[in-house]
Amino acid sequence: MSEQDRVRWDQRHADREPPDKADVDLPAAFRPYADVFPRAGNALDVACGRGTGAVWLALRGMTVHGVDVSPVAVRAARDLAGRCGVAARCRFDAMDLDAGLPPGGLVDVLLCSMFRDRRLDVALVSRLAPGGLLAVSALSEVGAAPGPFRAHAGELTDAFGALEVIASAETQGQAWLLARR
Repeated sequence: MSEQDRVRWDQRHADREPPDKADVDLPAAFRPYADVFPRAGNALDVACGRGTGAVWLALRGMTVHGVDVSPVAVRAARDLAGRCGVAARCRFDAMDLDAGLPPGGLVDVLLCSMFRDRRLDVALVSRLAPGGLLAVSALSEVGAAPGPFRAHAGELTDAFGALEVIASAETQGQAWLLARR
């Protein structure tokens, strides 16, 4: 990601109020499936933003590593984890995902919300432990105009269809998929 993109994301996060404890939750697409998410193990939150999903996983009992290109978002995520009492189970790092996923072992949950980089598809699947859960969402061309950061119709199921798909949808400019390895 270019320095200009990082600056843009920093500004976007800096212009918003810090996340509140009430903001802590799974991304909306996955909320109906909250009971599928484990209560222990390791999680990786790719493009974690301000950490609301990562902190939800930590409150559930998981140890979570969140990464995002924006240092401003990472600081907000660390602060939120502290205010929610789960800082010891959360690690947040600023990193450019153009270089790939952060080093680490297999994870029981891999959350990737509203971020799409096709170059990471194989790495995302490879990072899942046997039985691990992948929750991925992205902007979509379905119900919206095409764009460079939008998934094509069927793209997520094509990319991750070798996994056991629990649920997926494409509508109103968003695509998402929940699957188990």
